[in-house]
Amino acid sequence: MGRKYNLIEEVELTEDRDEEKPTITWYPGHMAKALRKVQDKLKMVDIVLEIRDARVPLISGNDRLQKTVGQKNRLIIVNKVNLANPEVTKKWEEWFAKQGEAHIFVNALDRTSVKRIMGKAKDLVNKKKIENGANPNLKKKIRMMFIGLPNTGKSTIINRLVGRVVARAADRPGLTQNQQWIKVDDDMELMDTPGIMPPRIKNDEQAYYLCAIHAIKDEIVGEEEVSCFIIKYIMERNSSVFKERYDVDTKNLSVGEVLEQIGLNRKCIRKKGEVDFDRVYTLILSDFRKGELGRWSFEVPVEE
Repeated sequence: MGRKYNLIEEVELTEDRDEEKPTITWYPGHMAKALRKVQDKLKMVDIVLEIRDARVPLISGNDRLQKTVGQKNRLIIVNKVNLANPEVTKKWEEWFAKQGEAHIFVNALDRTSVKRIMGKAKDLVNKKKIENGANPNLKKKIRMMFIGLPNTGKSTIINRLVGRVVARAADRPGLTQNQQWIKVDDDMELMDTPGIMPPRIKNDEQAYYLCAIHAIKDEIVGEEEVSCFIIKYIMERNSSVFKERYDVDTKNLSVGEVLEQIGLNRKCIRKKGEVDFDRVYTLILSDFRKGELGRWSFEVPVEE
């Protein structure tokens, strides 16, 4: 099967990797420019809403963004709980509560979640007004800034909030590349910003997590490696959902053999009768990101 089959067996993340020299990174020029603009516009907003992914609540944070925001009023929004392991998500909710930072766990596709976000944000803004000696009842337009990694759901939340499509949303990172002010109503405005990756990812394992949730473009690493990583990860956890989805028994099979079986079962076949692995890779990535392969959490909170 050539290179495709061999590479499947090579996708192993071991403790021998040099964590000081990750080989996967993605920080295009527009992100550095966007980070500078965020810093310039901070004084114009009342609160910063930082969107993260519930499958990787810490890794999907951005230390550089957090340093840029500084002591500004901030609400951490952990999105996509509908795709994460519910038991692990519950542990994360308890962990965040202990940290003392304002946070909320949501599913941006649910209108009720979006209403909860705005209620929490307004409460934080009013609390800050009181702390600063201002009258919280004094009518003043609230300005919010949305920040976060690519593809964490900023645009989806904004569109749900406004009630119409005002921010382009799609299942691919890097779609938003410019800041824009969006009027919600007479009392509220918000700023959408481009997704900003950290300039440096700690190690390749974390990079693969970010590739899997599609915060990093597939072409940076390649659909082959990312889909193989996902398959290996799920196989190690003996998922019945995965087996039923593709009608394949993974016991005693290699990643390559599993992929070949999926290709045969799903009729991903080239004209000469060979498995079209490119179609298999695309299928796996699509199914994983839609939650069709189960609800997975790559990160688990460490007990203090």
